[in-house]
Amino acid sequence: MSKNLINEGKYSYVEAGEGQPIIVLHGLMGGLSNFDAVLNHFSKQGYRVIIPELPIYKLPLLKTNVKNLSKFLKEFMSYKKIDKAILLGNSLGGHIALYFTKLNAKNVAGLVLTGSSGLYEKSMGDTYPKRGNYEYIKSKTEEVFFDPKVATKEVVDEIFDSVNDRSKVIKTLAIAKSAIRHNMANDLPNMATPTCIIWGKNDTVTPPEVAVDFQKLMPDANLYWVDKCGHAPMMEHPEEFNRILENWLNERNL
Repeated sequence: MSKNLINEGKYSYVEAGEGQPIIVLHGLMGGLSNFDAVLNHFSKQGYRVIIPELPIYKLPLLKTNVKNLSKFLKEFMSYKKIDKAILLGNSLGGHIALYFTKLNAKNVAGLVLTGSSGLYEKSMGDTYPKRGNYEYIKSKTEEVFFDPKVATKEVVDEIFDSVNDRSKVIKTLAIAKSAIRHNMANDLPNMATPTCIIWGKNDTVTPPEVAVDFQKLMPDANLYWVDKCGHAPMMEHPEEFNRILENWLNERNL
């Protein structure tokens, strides 16, 4: 991580910059470092970028679900004295942002979704790497990206550790089931929050048609494609991701 992790009570997060808050929500397998380029760029553009560590593996099993992760975000914003923020979520993080917005629209200035779950949940269970040898986990991790080189040893090591930790596997499956229960299809038409959808054209986890459905269902959504890109555009094409997002924020006066 390019910035030091701040630990305060039950919260761990990185923060940089001043101005309009952007709260970044990582995915099930995503580390905070996945958003280094977002943090470094937007913290210099008049934004206060905050990336909390989501308690995916710290909640009790019965509370390991989208609803309680959304509640955690509400508590975190209250702790940080943030009344209104732009929420940027990748994968599960996007789903949490959507569920939070459904309940707390007045606290959300804008939504940014990239490879978000919330509509297409089969992927979360099916693509979760089963336990196995290191090379198998490496190959499964590489499939998440268009360019397999993005799956660095650090990224693969983190996922290998997770899939060989029984407690984490159980909680991962609990989240996957929760995501299916909390499908957002019926809620999206009522969510008028300005939304920026940035999607990899070659995403195999949440395929391109998912992004098209998000745009169709949401009243105020713009969809942008990133070519030769998988499930994490902010990692594979950070400069293009930042350019698209910055232009959109400027157009929307956010």
